[in-house]
Amino acid sequence: MAEPERISIRGGRLIDPANGIDAFLDLHIAGGAVVAVGPSPTGFAPDRVLEADGQVVCPGLVDLCARMREPGFEYKATIASETMAAAAAGITTLCCPPDTEPVVDTPAVAQLIYQTAQRRGAARVLPAGALTQQLQGKQITEMAALKRAGCPVMSNADRPIANTQVQRRAMEYASSFDLTVFLHPEDIDLSQGGCVHEGQVGTRLGLPGIPQAAETVAVARDLALAEQTGARIHFRGLSTARATEMLAEAKQRGISASADVSAHQLILTEADVDGFDVNCRVIPPLRTRADRDALRRAVATGTISAICSDHQPHDADAKLAPFPGAAPGISALETLLPLVLSLVQEDVMDLATAIARLTWGPAEILGLPLGRLDAGRSADVCVFDPHAAWTLTEEGLVSRGHNTPFAGRSLLGRVTWTLLQGRVVFRRNREEA
Repeated sequence: MAEPERISIRGGRLIDPANGIDAFLDLHIAGGAVVAVGPSPTGFAPDRVLEADGQVVCPGLVDLCARMREPGFEYKATIASETMAAAAAGITTLCCPPDTEPVVDTPAVAQLIYQTAQRRGAARVLPAGALTQQLQGKQITEMAALKRAGCPVMSNADRPIANTQVQRRAMEYASSFDLTVFLHPEDIDLSQGGCVHEGQVGTRLGLPGIPQAAETVAVARDLALAEQTGARIHFRGLSTARATEMLAEAKQRGISASADVSAHQLILTEADVDGFDVNCRVIPPLRTRADRDALRRAVATGTISAICSDHQPHDADAKLAPFPGAAPGISALETLLPLVLSLVQEDVMDLATAIARLTWGPAEILGLPLGRLDAGRSADVCVFDPHAAWTLTEEGLVSRGHNTPFAGRSLLGRVTWTLLQGRVVFRRNREEA
């Protein structure tokens, strides 16, 4: 592979929350790494200059939950197709859950994903290792071997471990290898059979509900286990106001816990399910406006330190069944940045905070030196026009999955360039801007 170009990105508003930078500064790249912020180093002669006047330059986005569908579900999507969609969205690092086929419960499967992404991908793909064998919640995996194979965190995907003793042992084992445990906070006995939030809308539509307690009971259990074991835990996809309060209280007591929220949970509510829109069929379900507003406050204050896409591309047939039988999930990579920017427009948070929740925050959760642009770091960069207005269409999506409730919506903010390790992996044509 050819040596990466020497690149200067000039004239943009550089926002690097990890280093407290928000200023009009140039960025200089060589050998795949950042070499300087501000004036170029003595003798530095770029091979290429990207003029970023009127645009924002920030670290490449880091997404904590995005399904590539490969291996095992290539009829839905592939690592090649979804990393191209990620690059078009300014995302340079993706963490994929272990619910592939086969499951990521052996080093061989982890290495297959990692190596496939290196060969064919336009973004860095990091597989989460399975907490339990075959994700069955019965026997824990060889987490040390999975860590050596490139898994930065352990997860049971969206399949909660019902047996509390197994959950405890998994946390203890992960902690002994300094691994963060990603947890899907759901009590499966309380949520069983549900497909929407248990509330007025679901009742009116005659759809079985999932109560808020299905999340808060699980959060309470897992926080108690984290306190008991000293494990470092991360709640993947909070959806209720009470859960954010419980997390804040636990953090104040010194429990090592963090959380993220899916971008669509900050925009949509249970009201969007009205009309039986199967593209609003998600797990956890869309909650009340009060829950959504509490999630927004938690993101703004840092109680929730990351926003992710929770990307789940589906084939068209998966969404053809009636609402309860439709596959849950949204194709969400390409709406991640504009949805978060809409929160800036609504004064939920400032732009620097929004970018922190998409870069530095998730990188810190993964425990990796990403999401920042100081000298010597990997030159993973997103350049976007915060004022570019566009309309999302299914046919305009790069992802193979077209299942989105945001089709036809006017969005603001679009990526112009994405760089991965100093190489331009995406450039938007001028006529598309």
